Amino acid sequence: MNRFIKGTLCAAPLLVAAMAIQGCATNIKASAAVNPPPAEAFASYGRIEVRPVVFRNGAGNAAAMLKIEQNIKHDLAASLAEWNKKPNNDRTLIIEPVVEEMSFKSGAKRVFLGPLAGSSGVLLRLNIRDNMGRQVASPEFFQRANAMAAGWTFGVHDNLMLTRVANLSTNYVKNNYAKAVGGPTGGDDAVLEPK
Repeated sequence: MNRFIKGTLCAAPLLVAAMAIQGCATNIKASAAVNPPPAEAFASYGRIEVRPVVFRNGAGNAAAMLKIEQNIKHDLAASLAEWNKKPNNDRTLIIEPVVEEMSFKSGAKRVFLGPLAGSSGVLLRLNIRDNMGRQVASPEFFQRANAMAAGWTFGVHDNLMLTRVANLSTNYVKNNYAKAVGGPTGGDDAVLEPK
């Protein structure tokens, strides 16, 4: 067998693996790089209430959703305690976090399949309305965990993705408290939906 054929046969499995990894990119996309400002600054509300995180379609990875919820609660606990000390003006801001899309690769899948399990991705939306039902804002937040990076760290990057998406959402709430300014979605040109 000549060297060319030997080399081709040896390289074939690597080529197939590379193609598989390329095909494992998440289809979850952000629609924009920046969220618009809310209709008004959140400080104009006497009370701010954050509801539990839910899945848009009612089902998904419960452990991953719980991780997002824990991070949101932790990030906003001190701010909510401070904000809700103000005199009640009969205006309440209700924040409902909704996981619109999620592809989360668990630690077990990462251990057995590594990068071949594919990329993880999450799109989180905050449905923000007042106690009369008027929409104040509807920002989205996107994060992903690249298949290669997540695979070689046995899922650490997948879990960090959940922390990052929660942090983006809570930063939006905090940054729009005193003044309506909007904020980043976490999406970039590589992951934005085509217009």
